[in-house]
Amino acid sequence: MKNTGQCPKCQSTVILRIEGATGAYGAGNNISTGMTVFSSVPVTRFLCTECGFSEEWIDSHEHIAKLVKKYGREA
Repeated sequence: MKNTGQCPKCQSTVILRIEGATGAYGAGNNISTGMTVFSSVPVTRFLCTECGFSEEWIDSHEHIAKLVKKYGREA
C-alpha cells in the first residue's frame, strides 16, 4: 500500500497513513532499541479504510540500521 497506494486485499485506494510515534512510557507505534523512549524507532502504518488491512513500515534507512544492530540480521 505504501508503494502502490492500493490495498492488496480489496484494491481500494482509500488508504490512511498513520505516522509512527513514541509517547510517555514507550506508548505509541514504535520498536524499542534501548533503555529510553528516545531510542525507539517509529513504525508507520498504512490502513485500508474499506477492509481494515494494514501494513507497517520503517521509513528511515538509519532506523533500519539501528534495528539490525539491536536485533541482528536474521529473524
